Amino acid sequence: MTGPRRAIPEEALEFRFFRAGGPGGQNVNKVETAVQLRFDAAGSSLFGEEVRDRLLRLAGSRATKDGVIVITAQRFRTQERNRQDAIERLQDLVDRAHERPKPRKATKPTKASKERRLVGKAVRATVKKSRGRVRMDD
Repeated sequence: MTGPRRAIPEEALEFRFFRAGGPGGQNVNKVETAVQLRFDAAGSSLFGEEVRDRLLRLAGSRATKDGVIVITAQRFRTQERNRQDAIERLQDLVDRAHERPKPRKATKPTKASKERRLVGKAVRATVKKSRGRVRMDD
């Protein structure tokens, strides 16, 4: 990472708790351990426009049309661990959004690669040409 971690204040995060599926015995039907973290990236003034756009693009299907990032965590059996997991996953997204992508430099194929391509095409053409109809010349 290329700089200090940019912490997201707790006030900017919204948590919803619900019952998780999967194994967990009787506890799974009683305790709301799964966490849904919601972060309004579009309405947040924590980042610049460029970082916000990258963040929403990186979030992909986890971002709603309104620009709210929704992260669901239910990997662990305790609410607190799932809450921390969701925060860490959002933090990783934010950290990746702060990294500027390297601009792509346009390159041209080398002379040797052009030559190899043309030789390959010529070989293929002769193979195809040799598949012609068999004629009976008497």
